[in-house]
Amino acid sequence: MADKKNFMLRLDDQMYKALEKWAADEFRSVNGQIEYLLHKALQENKRLSAEKKSADKK
Repeated sequence: MADKKNFMLRLDDQMYKALEKWAADEFRSVNGQIEYLLHKALQENKRLSAEKKSADKK
């Protein structure tokens, strides 16, 4: 499993509540939902390196 970097993220209450509901609707944690959304955005904008893509396929 790849190492994960920890960092603090500040969100306003309304945004957090919306993410919390969306995550629950998709049976994810808020952290998992944020990671999913970031990964999707990176893929759509072709920002992931080839190394990351090959690691995901394993």
